[in-house]
Amino acid sequence: MKIPTLISGVRAAAASAALTAFMALPAWAQDAAEEVAEEVTEAAPAFASADETAFIFNTLLFLLGGILVMWMAAGFAMLEAGMVRTKNTAMQLTKNVGLYSIAGIMYWALGYSIMYVDVGSYVGTFWPYSWPEAGATNEGDYSVASDWFFQMVFVATAASIVSGTVAERVKLWPFFIFVVVLTGILYPITGAWTWGEGWLDAMGFSDFAGSTIVHSVGGWAALAGAIVIGARAGKYGADGSVHPIPGSNMALATLGVFILWLGWFGFNGASQLAMGTNADISDISRIFANTNLAAAGGVVAALILTQLVYGKVDITMVLNGALAGLVAITAEPLTPGPFAAIIIGAVGGAIVVFSVPLLDKLKIDDVVGAIPVHLLAGIWGTLVVPVTNGDASFGVQIIGIVAMGAFAFIASFIVWMILKVTIGVRVSPEDEMTGLDVAEIGVEAYPEFTGGNVR
Repeated sequence: MKIPTLISGVRAAAASAALTAFMALPAWAQDAAEEVAEEVTEAAPAFASADETAFIFNTLLFLLGGILVMWMAAGFAMLEAGMVRTKNTAMQLTKNVGLYSIAGIMYWALGYSIMYVDVGSYVGTFWPYSWPEAGATNEGDYSVASDWFFQMVFVATAASIVSGTVAERVKLWPFFIFVVVLTGILYPITGAWTWGEGWLDAMGFSDFAGSTIVHSVGGWAALAGAIVIGARAGKYGADGSVHPIPGSNMALATLGVFILWLGWFGFNGASQLAMGTNADISDISRIFANTNLAAAGGVVAALILTQLVYGKVDITMVLNGALAGLVAITAEPLTPGPFAAIIIGAVGGAIVVFSVPLLDKLKIDDVVGAIPVHLLAGIWGTLVVPVTNGDASFGVQIIGIVAMGAFAFIASFIVWMILKVTIGVRVSPEDEMTGLDVAEIGVEAYPEFTGGNVR
């Protein structure tokens, strides 16, 4: 066969094959499309429905919010480490790590069930809480375990408030025993009255994220402890004079406040309790903005007032001004407009400036200023809710403030007194002079500054 003829035959065969393949394409494409459609149909149950999507986002809100609030434990630790003297720093750090852990265990063992399970009007069940087994489908709008985790970090915040107030003179183990009672029983009972849909909730009491339920309750417990334990040696003179005891490290204290400020976005924002709709995520954004503005208002108010009242700006009051602004807006961070949020926070900052000297006149020694910040600013924030939220009333808000305050203070006072007359709550004068790092912990935070061994 001649070469040209061979080439011509090959070209013809190739053309024929290509034509055949082209003619088969529609049939192949149709078969492929049918196979893909079958696979998509089989996989359809894996795609989340609208309810499942909301469930996922709501659960994620609780988890992320809980992480931010857990980070506040670091903020409290740094704030307190900076506000105490060097010889007591390791003690404060130990208390903060311990109280967070105790709070978690007690809120599982008793707290959550008392607060949320079959509450009725006053109290739930005294039994450990549990969540569905691995792989089980949760009912409701969010996972059960995520709700427990989010609520647990709140109770740890209440315990942290007490830690700072009674610093530098309380024994470690009596303090931890008090934390067991506070986080396992006392806080959950007041929580049951409100967030647990108890009698105060039925009356219409409104406290969005816990200005009173968390902060004032912790503040009342701290006040009871400060009264029972007494002031630090040398803080008040017999003639009524006040001798300031400066903190050791304002850099740590400032870091602590910024950590707390950041964590507060989880504290308030996740208290929206839902993130599955456009409206919910928009409200969360509004809460973030108002929370930030209130803290800023507290800072600016403290800056101006300390300059006017004392002639110089006091960094400790400025830091607490930020926290007081945050506490004040916590009762209602959603409904205020921007200007109202600033004013609410600014009043919180003013409360700090004017109440610190008042406590000193009463000889109530509050090392970190937790009583003005959490108790008094918490009362203010709860009281002012009806100004921006038409669903709340001043009468019911006052009833809630008084009821929870009376219960938290009286019950805490009784517990502190029982501890005082049984095992004692205050370290010896010698140990207080030496420092609790050596006396109670055995490890000094700053051994090179306090006479410890230097390697």
